[in-house]
Amino acid sequence: MVFDRFGGADVLRLADVPAPDMRPGDLLVRILAAGVNRADLLQREGYYGTQSFGESDLLGLELAGEVVAVGNSVTDIRPGERVMAIVGGGAYAEYARVDRGMAVRIPEHLGTVEAGAVMESFVTAWETVVHLGGTAAGDKILVHAAAGGVGSAAVEIVHALGATVFATAAAARHADVQTLGADIVFDYRSEDFEAGVLGATGGKGVDVVIDFVGGGYLARNLRSLAPGGRLVQVGLLGGEDDATITLGLVLHNHLRLIGTVMKSRSVDEKRAMIRRFADGALPMFADGRLTPVVGKTFPLADAALAHRCILWFRLRGLATKKPYRRSTMTTHFRGCARQ
Repeated sequence: MVFDRFGGADVLRLADVPAPDMRPGDLLVRILAAGVNRADLLQREGYYGTQSFGESDLLGLELAGEVVAVGNSVTDIRPGERVMAIVGGGAYAEYARVDRGMAVRIPEHLGTVEAGAVMESFVTAWETVVHLGGTAAGDKILVHAAAGGVGSAAVEIVHALGATVFATAAAARHADVQTLGADIVFDYRSEDFEAGVLGATGGKGVDVVIDFVGGGYLARNLRSLAPGGRLVQVGLLGGEDDATITLGLVLHNHLRLIGTVMKSRSVDEKRAMIRRFADGALPMFADGRLTPVVGKTFPLADAALAHRCILWFRLRGLATKKPYRRSTMTTHFRGCARQ
């Protein structure tokens, strides 16, 4: 699936392209499922200013499939094994080359389609919740945008670790978020999550806040933290113009503000993230404590419709301030409603 210029979903088209060149540390994977992420839409629209993430000009950052060949320095995996992986582009295709350090074996009971929805969301969420947030059993965690891809993965992970989950989401998605493990969900449109968190914790606050919104949430997030708490900033869906910090609160309550993003990390850092995920999270997929959420599936040729439906789902309740034209909303609705 290629695109010759930046633009709407209709710029995507099916085409024949050369097979990827193998490197010594690569796997060649026949792709059976590829996840669709918000970053794919932003890249297609030109948000990142380039058509490539460095590995391939093709879209797609996560995949699941079958290894068909290995580079001459790969000794621990063989053709025929199922893997799921993160790639720097190239997942919207029949075959992709995958850095061995960015791939893990698919747990035996997990379907390949489900595996295609794991890596981008759950690796990011594990890094955020566990490695950076330091979440442990008995902690209290607030997850914003909990109905989104990484947000929903974070809710599952926090619940699986035995911590209490507070979450924000649109009212229409509360039941979905609670099914994933959230204990209390606040409507981000009509409820004050700061007051809700402090009320539910007897004024103590939470141990960790996982935030994808930023903007005006920053000050409220800090006030929602217990002394020694951590705010992990993963995204800026709400922008950064309204972001203010009361430094006295940070100092006196010994708070920590941690920023993270996967795209700007080095290859070695990404490999380390994958190892931490494999060690900690893969056993939870194997025993069913973690389960990927698959909304809809599409043939590769319908990638444009998949992109439209991502926007449609966001319009139904995810936290965003990005405006959409009415005609665009109608098109998305009609296209997705037929599926």
